[in-house]
Amino acid sequence: MLTIPGYTIHSQIHDGRRSKIFQGTRVIDNLPVIIKILKNKFPSLAETLGFQQEYSILQNAGSYGIVRAHSMETLQNVTMIVMEDFGGISLEKSPEIKKLKLPELLTLFIRITEIINEMHHQSIVHKDINPTNIVWNPNTGQVKIIDFGISSKVSKEKTDRLSTDVFEGTLAYMSPEQTGRMNRSLDYRTDLYSIGVTFYELLTGRLPFVARDAMELVYAHFAKTPASPVDIKSETPKVLSDIILKLLAKMPEHRYQSAIGLKADLEICLRNLQVDGTIKFFKIGRKDISDQFRIPQKFYNRGNEIQSLLVAYDCICLGAREVIMVAGHAGVGKSSL
Repeated sequence: MLTIPGYTIHSQIHDGRRSKIFQGTRVIDNLPVIIKILKNKFPSLAETLGFQQEYSILQNAGSYGIVRAHSMETLQNVTMIVMEDFGGISLEKSPEIKKLKLPELLTLFIRITEIINEMHHQSIVHKDINPTNIVWNPNTGQVKIIDFGISSKVSKEKTDRLSTDVFEGTLAYMSPEQTGRMNRSLDYRTDLYSIGVTFYELLTGRLPFVARDAMELVYAHFAKTPASPVDIKSETPKVLSDIILKLLAKMPEHRYQSAIGLKADLEICLRNLQVDGTIKFFKIGRKDISDQFRIPQKFYNRGNEIQSLLVAYDCICLGAREVIMVAGHAGVGKSSL
């Protein structure tokens, strides 16, 4: 077990690709803490700067739903962040999550959505929302978002096409545009897609897409339609199923445009359930109004061309030898297509 001066380490609770996380106590005041430390004993400048950025986000977020950072310290040239321990456990590891009835699950969904809304209002794009990074205390009902290691404090950023071994984030929960395969800028709506995958899994007990390898999963995110939650779990209310499918829309313009719009629909579901014992049909997205100006990046009049490319991609995945040529005058949108 790791020895850190000034802290008593009780257990290691996570071993990730870039960092390890420990649970312990600060000796001076017996304060329960979570300590995140870089795995690399000789971290690169990029790793160190990433840790500093994460600490800055945690320090300045000012949100009750984002885990608080107490300090950033150095141990034998390795940076570590000391954070609060509020007695929570990740949704991925919590045995209690499977016992929740629908009203309790909706309450949890609403709280998660509120936190995401608070983040987005501060221009924080998390980029790795999944059950591992949502921590819940079932005794108090308190929920917090953790792991801002790849988060950005920007309203929009460009994504580059990456190889399958350097994806930033958790691929099973990653939006199509975050994979870098869509030639689209990344904004806060990537988190809304990841929420959709998370809610889908918590509700049905399975992910919307299961694949044998990374490239097959990437393809599923931007080309395949997930099974409706109501088809997987018949007792799922149709409206709730529609809400989750809206979050999983391939194009950001077709998703919810704000976490506040999502919250409004979830609250209607919960009220209906509490009053009538069922969720009546209503038109979703009526209160979904974005407070951020966005120029649409949608393709217009390119349906046939996009379909041709997708069909060719399918054929190539099956072993066919095909070549696609995209031609046209400069400025007509070849690169975007």
